[in-house]
Amino acid sequence: MITVHHLENSRSQRVLWLLEELRVPYDIKVYKRDANLLAPAELKKIHPLGKAPILVTEDGQAIAETGAIMDYVINAYEGLGLVPNPKTRAKTQFTYWMFYAEGSAMTPLLLKLVSDRIRAKAPWFASPVASKIADTLESTLVRPNLTANIDFWEQSLAQTGWFAGDHFTAADIMMSFPVETAAHRAGAGEKPHIRQWLDRIHARPAYQRALERGGPYIYA
Repeated sequence: MITVHHLENSRSQRVLWLLEELRVPYDIKVYKRDANLLAPAELKKIHPLGKAPILVTEDGQAIAETGAIMDYVINAYEGLGLVPNPKTRAKTQFTYWMFYAEGSAMTPLLLKLVSDRIRAKAPWFASPVASKIADTLESTLVRPNLTANIDFWEQSLAQTGWFAGDHFTAADIMMSFPVETAAHRAGAGEKPHIRQWLDRIHARPAYQRALERGGPYIYA
């Protein structure tokens, strides 16, 4: 049986959701974040970078990176029903969103996290300077990029209600973490089509089963 090394409140929630959608049996090991909200050092025993998610295959191979894990699971466990037909517009869209979710989508969200941490962790005597640095970072890089990406999602979802084609696919699973994070940190959930999409994915039975297996997940 495969094993998922799952970090609380992280992008690895998507791997659990995919496995639940496909009804693939799996073991799970849940890790808590440390005092700095980072993955614990013990994950480095599973993979040199010590990041979650990590999927250990039935033959003992450790696969890291959400996109790589998603690709492995889809191809190994009859998940092609969650992929649009080849040589279609929907398949081209699918490929784009699968790469975009961990690329362009996450960069401004990570910068938002950094600016928030600068404010929260600065000692009192450095707080004015730290706040000014954080404000500059947000005004020049974070907010413009977040706004552009959120508007892009809203326009894309307005077409069919899904990210790739006219029905639910693994691209919606992949996009769940950046969109949920933006809803939590940047008000993305106020956009009507994004809100409707979030409500639809959260109502899926497999999504709910993944929450039960993975534990508390603040972005849901």
